[in-house]
Amino acid sequence: MTEKTLGSGPILLFGGTGQVGSELVKRFRPIGGLVLPERPDVDLADPDSLKRCIQNAEPSLIINAAAYTAVDAAEEDSETAHAVNASAPGVMAEEAKRLGIPLIHYSTDYVFDGQPADGPTTAVRPYRETDRPMPLNVYAESKLEGERAIKSVAPLHLILRTSWVFSTHGKNFFLTINRLAGERSELRIVNDQVGSPTYAGSIAEATAEIVRNCYADSESPNGPVLSEVSGCYHLSAAGKTSWCGFAEAIVAERQNTGSADNTRVSGIPTGEYPLPASRPAYSVLDNSLLHTTFGIVMPDWQSQLRKCVEDGTS
Repeated sequence: MTEKTLGSGPILLFGGTGQVGSELVKRFRPIGGLVLPERPDVDLADPDSLKRCIQNAEPSLIINAAAYTAVDAAEEDSETAHAVNASAPGVMAEEAKRLGIPLIHYSTDYVFDGQPADGPTTAVRPYRETDRPMPLNVYAESKLEGERAIKSVAPLHLILRTSWVFSTHGKNFFLTINRLAGERSELRIVNDQVGSPTYAGSIAEATAEIVRNCYADSESPNGPVLSEVSGCYHLSAAGKTSWCGFAEAIVAERQNTGSADNTRVSGIPTGEYPLPASRPAYSVLDNSLLHTTFGIVMPDWQSQLRKCVEDGTS
């Protein structure tokens, strides 16, 4: 998908002000023209509004970084969550197929239930793309429906599942812990949920690398042909930790960069911090297919945390 194979149209990016979207903007401006629709330009919950937006933009690539991400609120607002996370990606897929252009869409590790993928008597292992999704909450259900809507239409597409996204922008665990560490002497954080904290900047950089090296037609001299590699890929940080471990690392980075607070982090079980939506106890993703297909090796979560801190102070 070089500028030539992308065609003359712009890249249409939904969710350009969000965590991943704002990082995508930085990396995609050099690749081609960007269209960044926002309200009142488009209502993702309104299929007609979404279709008009895509048709008016005449894009050569659609990237969907927009989502309803309020996991707990989705339990009471399932209609909006499904409209944005399930129906809208289906509309984007239909328009992408009609235009003959690629669609890149982001999904989540929460489509899995945290149980051993190989059966109840086996040990947990990182989830592969071929493992059966079993969402535990409305948010995850809506994201899985979005994946299936895209696959059923089957345009040229990449569905990129990521995990525990954080950045210096928006609302996320990293920013919450940074704030609380400056206010409290002790933080009690869940220690029995395990995943891979992934920096939005690393997600955007990997996406840009895919776009630079992946081609939409078979006449390209090198790189994978998009029509042959369309599908779902896991794209998350290497390694794993608990929310408590992630919080400890965030506090340590604060202290390394000169913070005077001495906040102590202690672990608690999920049962001591009940929330409306259930979360998987384990949602680590296996990135092997991403590496073998696109040659991308994701940095470990500790490196991504340090990069996020550096970007936030630069």
